[in-house]
Amino acid sequence: MNRRVFVVVASFVLIAVFGAAVFFTLQSQQPQQTAASPEKPLVGAQAVESQPSLIRFHSPTFGPDDATVTIVEFFDPSCEACRAFYPIVKQILAEYPDEVRLVLRYTLFHQGSEEVSRLLEAARIQNVYEPVLEAVLEAQPAWHDDPQVIGAWEAAEAAGLDVAKAREDMQSERISSVLQTDTQDVKAIGIRGTPTFFVNGLQLTEFGAEPLLRLVKTELEKAK
Repeated sequence: MNRRVFVVVASFVLIAVFGAAVFFTLQSQQPQQTAASPEKPLVGAQAVESQPSLIRFHSPTFGPDDATVTIVEFFDPSCEACRAFYPIVKQILAEYPDEVRLVLRYTLFHQGSEEVSRLLEAARIQNVYEPVLEAVLEAQPAWHDDPQVIGAWEAAEAAGLDVAKAREDMQSERISSVLQTDTQDVKAIGIRGTPTFFVNGLQLTEFGAEPLLRLVKTELEKAK
């Protein structure tokens, strides 16, 4: 190899070495990305607050706002199972009056559900929601297959509802907005049947009175 060829080859080698050194130096100066640590799962009341589609400011509520445990029930007034569960939930509220609250969300799956839900919201405007709700549920076997829900109106009137005023109020934008929002949330959450319960954001997966009470007690224990 003559001197000229040797010089050319040596020059290429030096350039390659220098380029590699620059490359690795720049790489070492790049900011290192660390794997994000998984967020702690939210539990209890935090889980409820993190899921705004579970509770809306307009929802009917029983019990203290600062309760340790919040039961959210996706509820259809024309649903026979909802009627059967009402005294069970009421008993839980009575047993833990300062620690548990109930939030009702309207779920319009059955015939007559929308009209009766509007009736109930009109009763809320008149401050007779609870007695009207109980009367309508008690009378449910007489009206839930009736498209006119006559029995529901009769029961509501007997419980103290001003029917004429309620019929005016039930078509208001306020009540329509409540039902529209609830219907949107039912679809977003994926509610398929009623009643569907969430306790502090945790869905009740085993249907029944005992599983519901057990989940409530578990959440109460967590708060201690």
